[in-house]
Amino acid sequence: MSRKTRKQKVDEVSQELINEMFRIAGHNVTFEDVKGRTDDWYTQWTITPQQNEEWKKFGVALIRTKLKLPKKIAELEMAHFSLAYGLKFSEWY
Repeated sequence: MSRKTRKQKVDEVSQELINEMFRIAGHNVTFEDVKGRTDDWYTQWTITPQQNEEWKKFGVALIRTKLKLPKKIAELEMAHFSLAYGLKFSEWY
């Protein structure tokens, strides 16, 4: 069995983050449903700010575990991922 490359690990984490985002937000959608789409798919579903916070906590823990990054770097990576692929908020504070 060969070791996974850094890119393979990042791709797996990205897929898991998207799947968990949809699960937390209560949508019956997976990474496979949006894979390869070039439109603004992330604006077609919504997430509440509370659900987004839950997702970000999950993401930081996942990134720290799977990519072996320190907490501050994992938080920064998750913030970038959320900005790029996070669902739009259904409500605002």
